[in-house]
Amino acid sequence: MCPWAWGSEPAFRRLRTALAGRVPWRRTYAILFDDEDDPAPDPAAEAAYYAGYVERIGAHTRAPRAARLSRVAASSWPSSLVAAAAELQGGNVAERVLRRLRETVFVLGEPADTPEAALAAAHGVPGLDQERLRADAASPGVLERVRADRAEVRRPVPEVLSVRSGSPHPGAAKETSDGGQRYALPTLLLRAASGYRAVPGWRPYEAYAAAVDELWPGVLDACAPLSPAEALAHHRSLTEPERDLLAEGVWPPPGAVGVRTGNGVLWLHPDEASVHPATP
Repeated sequence: MCPWAWGSEPAFRRLRTALAGRVPWRRTYAILFDDEDDPAPDPAAEAAYYAGYVERIGAHTRAPRAARLSRVAASSWPSSLVAAAAELQGGNVAERVLRRLRETVFVLGEPADTPEAALAAAHGVPGLDQERLRADAASPGVLERVRADRAEVRRPVPEVLSVRSGSPHPGAAKETSDGGQRYALPTLLLRAASGYRAVPGWRPYEAYAAAVDELWPGVLDACAPLSPAEALAHHRSLTEPERDLLAEGVWPPPGAVGVRTGNGVLWLHPDEASVHPATP
């Protein structure tokens, strides 16, 4: 649910595609909107303020934003539990479920902040067992996993406690309400036998690639971009910044469905468009 993390998806998607099968990738769910947070005294004013905040971030990231944000999410827990539960059904399913959950905020303007809304967002994802998703999302094991993620995010490595960067979102660790600190969102932590690198905040793809090359020299050298049709078939949903970074060739590919947002177009594969909540 973080707009900076949403704006980082073009670089992260390219990185995940390039590293697939060679370097494992693990997400940690930070719980940006916690159940312990006090409700806003004026929800409409809060939504208007937050919509403006997202719009200002989009000026840097070019990521889509909803034409109208109905509310600020009441909680990150439901969507985090559903996203974590989807991982039990394989990587492709998990990627597509998480993408749908993000799009509830930044495309539809209706955050999936209840269990039913989070489950509904995943409807129609290919290969998804919806009943298993419902059961797993409510299971003690998935709850414990997300609790462990939340705790891990609140133990940042020293390198992110103070950050100097020309980025509009450098990514220094944030203070928490209990006086502790947590990673800024997003933060990428690369670990290898030789050490680790932390890349916090919003960065260009080249910054992530440089950190990868320090730990695994040459691992990104042979990664050719996908054609537009291949990229849309693989990812099913692409923003304008993503298609610029992930695809090479004439755009749009045949059959691509464009969905207007408050900041550009979201491109859907025709199969995705047939079940996507943005195209009823």
